Amino acid sequence: MWQNLINWRSLVLIAAMLIVAGTVVYTSYLGKKIETEETQRVQEWVMASKVLQTSEESNALTLANNVVFHNEDIPLIATDDNGVIIDYRNVDSNKVKADSGYLRRQLVALQQANEPINWPISDSPQITYKVYYGNTALLREVKYYPWIQLLLVAMFFALTIALLQLRNRSTQNQVWAGMAKETAHQLGTPLTSMEGWLALLKENPADTSVVLELENDLDRLIKVSDRFGKIGSSPKLEPTNLCQLLRKTEHYIKARASEKVGISLSCQIQNAEAMLSATLFEWVMENLLKNALDAIEGKGSIAMTLQDKPGHWQIDVADTGKGIPRDQFQQVFQPGFTTKKRGWGLGLSLSKRIITQYHRGKIYVANSEPGIGTTFRIELPK
Repeated sequence: MWQNLINWRSLVLIAAMLIVAGTVVYTSYLGKKIETEETQRVQEWVMASKVLQTSEESNALTLANNVVFHNEDIPLIATDDNGVIIDYRNVDSNKVKADSGYLRRQLVALQQANEPINWPISDSPQITYKVYYGNTALLREVKYYPWIQLLLVAMFFALTIALLQLRNRSTQNQVWAGMAKETAHQLGTPLTSMEGWLALLKENPADTSVVLELENDLDRLIKVSDRFGKIGSSPKLEPTNLCQLLRKTEHYIKARASEKVGISLSCQIQNAEAMLSATLFEWVMENLLKNALDAIEGKGSIAMTLQDKPGHWQIDVADTGKGIPRDQFQQVFQPGFTTKKRGWGLGLSLSKRIITQYHRGKIYVANSEPGIGTTFRIELPK
């Protein structure tokens, strides 16, 4: 699941980057196109101004006059050969009047923005005016738009990453707290039992059966310690008879279940073999069976089945309990999620980690109906 989630996030990130890159390229193209058109308009303005100076034809004068006076957005400043400003268009007149140096500063800005367009004077061929021009508000917006968009996307991703880190820290805190409580719970049962056996042994030192029970509880403590020691490291997988392991778990749970609970095991193939860490896989089966016991609340049935499927072994644990709503099928595997009055919601989360990461298998809710029961399914590669 985590690998699929990571791949999904990677695809979203790549798609977002492609969209931003495409936007930058397209707006850059638009900017260059607008810039070329504005340069052509300035050239037309220069030509129209020249026509107004030299032509006497009424139609030409009308057209030139329209070109000159309809330029309402491109800032222009014309200078002579000595750099003296002789004319300007679309520059804030109020600022020019209020500040004697404003027009000169605008000229410097226009000189840096674009190459000037020469304006030959027909009456004086030796004199050539220069027309400096800037960018319209539209062109400035187009040029800055992709960078603003990129900044917004970067801020969005930074916020998303911060929220994910916050959520991950919260999840980690839940896992650590759950692990501590699960450890105490796992160790508490055999320790409490050992205290009782020791009390009996003190009363009757000759009772050898008590020693055997103490040995069983000690073995249980060793197994619990081994299980927690394997979490976080890469366990060694060995060929294991699935049916024998499932039967061992069945016997362990039966001894601790109510007489009103029926637990059964059906193995399609008795010698089914898979590469397992027996200690961890047994833990998974115990978690599933204990959850099933909690679900049926002391009365009902639990059926385990082992089937041979193409490419994998299928193990189902079906109970006749209260069921799980469909919208919680994925949630039950999240750390901290539980529907029990007591519990820390870590058993299924650990089980999923053990099956998917350590055994390259799958575990999921195959079917569940409220009031009828639930079937958890494990798929293990052959």
